[in-house]
Amino acid sequence: MSAADVNVAHPLETEGRIHRLKKPAVRADVQGNMPDKERVDIAMKHFVKDFGRLSAIYMESCIHCGMCAQACHFYAATEDPRLTPIWKLEPFKQAYKREAGPFALFYKIFGLKRAVTADELKEWQELLYDTCTMCGRCTMACPMSIDIAALVAQARHAMFHAGLVPHELHAVAERAEKEGSPLGATPKVFKDRVEWLADDNDIEIPMDKPKAKVICSLSSIEIMKYPESIVATAKIMKHLGLDWTLRSDGYEATNFGLLSGNAAWQKDMSMKLINAAIACGAELLILPECGHAYGALRWQGANIYGKELPFKVRHISEFLGENIKNGKLKLKPMNKSVTFHDPCQVTRRGGVVQEPRDALKGLGVDLIEMSSEPGMNWCCGGGGGVVTIHRADATRYKSFQIKMKQVEDTGAEMLVSSCSNCRLTFDDSQAHFHWDKKLHSLLELVAENLIEE
Repeated sequence: MSAADVNVAHPLETEGRIHRLKKPAVRADVQGNMPDKERVDIAMKHFVKDFGRLSAIYMESCIHCGMCAQACHFYAATEDPRLTPIWKLEPFKQAYKREAGPFALFYKIFGLKRAVTADELKEWQELLYDTCTMCGRCTMACPMSIDIAALVAQARHAMFHAGLVPHELHAVAERAEKEGSPLGATPKVFKDRVEWLADDNDIEIPMDKPKAKVICSLSSIEIMKYPESIVATAKIMKHLGLDWTLRSDGYEATNFGLLSGNAAWQKDMSMKLINAAIACGAELLILPECGHAYGALRWQGANIYGKELPFKVRHISEFLGENIKNGKLKLKPMNKSVTFHDPCQVTRRGGVVQEPRDALKGLGVDLIEMSSEPGMNWCCGGGGGVVTIHRADATRYKSFQIKMKQVEDTGAEMLVSSCSNCRLTFDDSQAHFHWDKKLHSLLELVAENLIEE
């Protein structure tokens, strides 16, 4: 008998009912005042709205093998069966089978799948937001190739419309929609900060050029917490002699519309970048050291725009690797041993594996890879908006210990990555654990070691 012939029920589900483990309940956050039934109806309506043939195939394909559990850092750290990735979709899978699946009629007649309740959706808020970074490691491990990360994103769309998003994540997403930045880097703040950095570092940082071949974007984390990355970008662009600019009408690559589950806000945030690039006639838009920003524009941008983008999109690590490999960027050797943390959305979900390693090769480091191959590197635990949710801190710290061990096992002198959200998560966890490892920016290391001709 093959694995596909086996259909074992999840340990928490029997006869169409969801059974919960006895554990302290996490208080669910809610937005708006609406009856519970209305919340459920809205959630199911928006889940079905995004539903297509591929999603239906995913819903029918799970063989309950448990391999996704072993791939999830939250499950691996806690061994809590509730955190099994595919289980996080159970209310929506239950609704699909009852309302839209090929045997929906029989599920209803015989009561095999009961209607989803508001209490279940509130309980699942923790599973869909607090304990999922949408890193895609479970997707890679699934023998049936179910894109669990994409289904979680789809479920988040439904949860947002039902007013069931963690308050902190909803607040930063709303601020980004209203002000243009989740961390207060409004256009005025951004322009003032860039002007200060240019003066302080005696380097030109072009702003709002009417025409430019290259437009660079940034993340709010870089603008407010790691401004050295802005200076590093300017140094590299100057070294390459490129016609480039920053634009105050489209600079923020962080997309909390995507992370919170609001597709309309996601589109607004992406269109600012797209319109800014078109306005200045850019041939290339460079995304910053931000993981989800890459997926939001590189892989979803054309769908949001409605046709092929009229410019190329590259992550900064791709851009660096390409220009180091072709000899346009020459670097001083660092002569250190280094290990590289692959940002999940750039490497595993985005396919950028070799370019950052080409950049590290140009830096003359001894690269010591972590125990997992790049595509299966463990997540830092802070992506997908998780780092913004304070009630998730305890579980996030617990899962981060997996990453700590993976780093320490390499014995490398230096830890490097190319994602500011990972950097923020590492810095926070480093302080929490009093860890002696610091995550360094690949972009900043390249800028610091340029050989001026």
